[in-house]
Amino acid sequence: MAVMPIKRLAIIGVGLIGGSLARALKRAGTVGEVVGCGRNAADLQKGVELGVIDRYSTEPAQAVAGADMVLVATPVGSMRSIFEKIAAHLDSDAIVTDAGSVKASVISDARAVLGGTFARFVPGHPIAGTEQSGIAASFADLYVDHRVILTPVADTGEGPCKAVQAMWEGAGAYVEIMTPEAHDEILAYTSHLPHMVAYALVDCLARAEPTTELLRFAAGGFRDITRIASSSAVMWRDIALANDAALLKSLEAYRDSIDAVMNAIRDGDGAALESLFERARQTRESLIAAKGKRAGG
Repeated sequence: MAVMPIKRLAIIGVGLIGGSLARALKRAGTVGEVVGCGRNAADLQKGVELGVIDRYSTEPAQAVAGADMVLVATPVGSMRSIFEKIAAHLDSDAIVTDAGSVKASVISDARAVLGGTFARFVPGHPIAGTEQSGIAASFADLYVDHRVILTPVADTGEGPCKAVQAMWEGAGAYVEIMTPEAHDEILAYTSHLPHMVAYALVDCLARAEPTTELLRFAAGGFRDITRIASSSAVMWRDIALANDAALLKSLEAYRDSIDAVMNAIRDGDGAALESLFERARQTRESLIAAKGKRAGG
């Protein structure tokens, strides 16, 4: 799809996600001006100094003035408030999209407060990131060969949807379309559950005694599996609460797997353990191989 140039992009919440998009579009030459918005003026000024954004405002209503594309990249729990602040200040042809990890709740919030602009709201979620956060952690290649999921609804205009798709493709991403319900269930298992497991595992170690001694012997495996526990606590609090039904379903399935491991150990059933471990190993290998093929590897 041809990448249409964006004259003015307003990013509300210029952290890793929004900052990386700005860097990618600037490098591709498909954006004119990038206006950042956030609560911390010092961080925004740092973004100007780094060349991520061109100017900034701490007021969402001011930031979106004159923008033809608006990305809301704040925690999902704050999006309704953002939509309320910008609704009356958007240009008549402005397109609004988001980067939230939960779609049904964000769509409900947008529908409730955006009014006539809702037809130009394109729900989205870039499946990319690191455990780092903040504008200084952003980089232009974050989205290269990664997926971005768009979840338009019946009200979503075809033109806005194509424009948002072109924007993400211009940043190097693959764009897929699915329903909000499918997105939230899939991400509950593939993203939200792993984060809950990582947080719970680190918390388990933190509550153990002696914690300092345990930490001293935490090896590479522990660091690898808990890396994402360094992610934003506020962001993941909001995601867990916004996608509660699907996340609880995935947590119950995970609990069943943990129970199976515990029962096999308790019963001294080596065959059951080996079977579970081998099934998991083969599944992971097949997932890695499939990802490599999609990326051309």
